[in-house]
Amino acid sequence: MTQEESENRMEWTESVDIYCERLDPSYWAEPINALTNAAFLFAAAFMAYRLRDTSLPIAWALVFVLAGIGVGSFLFHTHANGWSGLADVGAILLFILLYLFAASRDYLGLSSLWSGASVLAFFPFAALVTPVFSYLPLLGVSASYLSVALLIALYGVFLLRKHPATAKGLLIGVAILMVSITMRSLDQPLCETIPLGTHFAWHILNAIMLGWMIEVYRRHMLARIPTQG
Repeated sequence: MTQEESENRMEWTESVDIYCERLDPSYWAEPINALTNAAFLFAAAFMAYRLRDTSLPIAWALVFVLAGIGVGSFLFHTHANGWSGLADVGAILLFILLYLFAASRDYLGLSSLWSGASVLAFFPFAALVTPVFSYLPLLGVSASYLSVALLIALYGVFLLRKHPATAKGLLIGVAILMVSITMRSLDQPLCETIPLGTHFAWHILNAIMLGWMIEVYRRHMLARIPTQG
């Protein structure tokens, strides 16, 4: 094994300590952060129930990815290393990109081609906005998630006239996400005051928010189906 390969391996397996609850590199050093990932599984199960008897492929895909977020985050808060961190972030990114495609196609009415282009456009958008948000006091540590909140808000505002119910649903999602981001950002600053940290609240609120975003999509799509009478 070369030195470079050895260093890369260390990056993937080296222990990460970035949360208040973790005091050592052991598997169960973050029991609350790990176990509260069950909230994502509960949210996914609830939305699977809500989607019963529906034929909404993207909504179902979002449900499975939501469950995957819970698994990925559990792995990160137990193994706490590079590869588990990638599993955590990767599942979240997949949900964002899949929802962005659905929102562009089914909320804005764009073609599949342009909806795919909007997914690609997310990366330069995030690259442009995230550094700006990083300068914010307290919330700057969650700058990448603030860029997602801004994007959802932009879609919500744009849709207020054409699809007011969907727009309001998106803006409610932004409100939940902002509280969730605040809890994530407070974890380290409040370590001395709250030894357990506040990251677990990020999990619970995020599960609620992502489940709600699927519900907004479900309602929007079902509203497009003409009623029989």
